[in-house]
Amino acid sequence: MEVLYEDNHIIVVNKAPGEIVQGDKTGDTPLVETVKAWIKEKYAKPGNVFCGVVHRLDRPVGGLVVFAKTSKALSRLNDMFRNGEVHKTYWAITRNLPPQQQAELTHWITTVERNNKSYASLSPKAGAKESRLAYRHIASGERYHLLEVNLMTGRKHQIRVQLSSIGCPVKGDLKYGDKRSNPDGSISLMARHIEFVHPVSGKTISLTAPVPDDPLWHALEESVNNSK
Repeated sequence: MEVLYEDNHIIVVNKAPGEIVQGDKTGDTPLVETVKAWIKEKYAKPGNVFCGVVHRLDRPVGGLVVFAKTSKALSRLNDMFRNGEVHKTYWAITRNLPPQQQAELTHWITTVERNNKSYASLSPKAGAKESRLAYRHIASGERYHLLEVNLMTGRKHQIRVQLSSIGCPVKGDLKYGDKRSNPDGSISLMARHIEFVHPVSGKTISLTAPVPDDPLWHALEESVNNSK
């Protein structure tokens, strides 16, 4: 487990694609339990370890996940996420170029639990939630393109379904229209950067996750760095 930041109140880890943040019907060990075990061992805690889930990432997605180590931090972080005070930036690799270099997308998203899939509409529908994100094309390779995405709302599978709706499904995301899966079962979407005010100390926390150890990710990251 890769810990990118830790103090008395919060811990931020780099989730690997394939891990679940919280327990589900698969029965697989969730990341929150791995974090608890890590804290328990590091500090030789005799009893139960508190670790609160603040937000989630889809199973095939990697990147930054924040956990609360105290109930005070959990309560305040929940409010911060609810009020849009936590700024998250994602990187997504797509096979297709988006229609515009950068744009803001607004859809109304409906989620069907039966098949665990979300659907986006350009107009309001009964039961659908307004969903907004902004994307920017930041690099291209020979066959793939890298988009930077900022969420303004947090809906299930939001980035995946909204990018798919403009003809840019995330690489490896068969559920939302890509042609081929990635060999490791991941999709090429990661929670790259997060910035927020610490819920207790008030200092600014700004963290960036390393890209996956994959030649395509490294090549696109290098292209971004060279363009700066």
